[in-house]
Amino acid sequence: MNEAVSTPMLQIADLHGYYGKSHVLHGVNLHVNPGEIVCLLGRNGVGRSTTAKAVMGQVLAKGSVRFKGREILGMKAYEIARLGIGLVPENRDIFPDLTVRQNLMLGIKDPRAQLRGECRWNIDDMYALFPRLKERDGTPGGVLSGGEQQMLTLCRTLMGDPDFVMIDEPTEGLAPKIVELVGEFLQEVKKRGVSILLIEQKLAIALDISERLYLMGHGRIVFEGTPADLKNNAAIRKEWLEV
Repeated sequence: MNEAVSTPMLQIADLHGYYGKSHVLHGVNLHVNPGEIVCLLGRNGVGRSTTAKAVMGQVLAKGSVRFKGREILGMKAYEIARLGIGLVPENRDIFPDLTVRQNLMLGIKDPRAQLRGECRWNIDDMYALFPRLKERDGTPGGVLSGGEQQMLTLCRTLMGDPDFVMIDEPTEGLAPKIVELVGEFLQEVKKRGVSILLIEQKLAIALDISERLYLMGHGRIVFEGTPADLKNNAAIRKEWLEV
């Protein structure tokens, strides 16, 4: 078997994460294969965002995090990003005083490669996928609607041409039509060869677009399977997901 196919894009093993003296992650194990959309589900506060931050080197962690077979735990966040990992944070983190175009340009990691057309994405691609952003090209990010800001932060991350992205709660607070648009966008991202770990609370989008999913509770993985597996397991949904 080809090593590129058999090696997971991301492999997390026995991952423990901490905020100061607070032990938040308790031995998390999960993996994302090349070209896969995997969803990490769970209620608020169970450790999903902390898992993403641990991968990016943003919280104290121990265990193992491998990207394309290479151990990255202990590396600095900017070093991890340069390897080809992108994070779309839950709080969006756009620059409110910069225009839409300026925010997008800040996502570019290699301007020369971008100019040579060697990256998967450029600004025209972003505007084709989200025409509303093109209309707001010269508008400061801080006056965009919540849905527009979510589009912007998704697109800014992709401007860095990552091979793998972690997307934290992209549909939070969005209208149903925008949620549908985000789902279509993520499918397009996958088509261009980018693997995705989608951190979500909404079951509908997870069941709709992911190939596999993990359910987290109390800082550990409590269920792993396909969307059909979870759909058919009412007891697990009731205990760990439903309010």
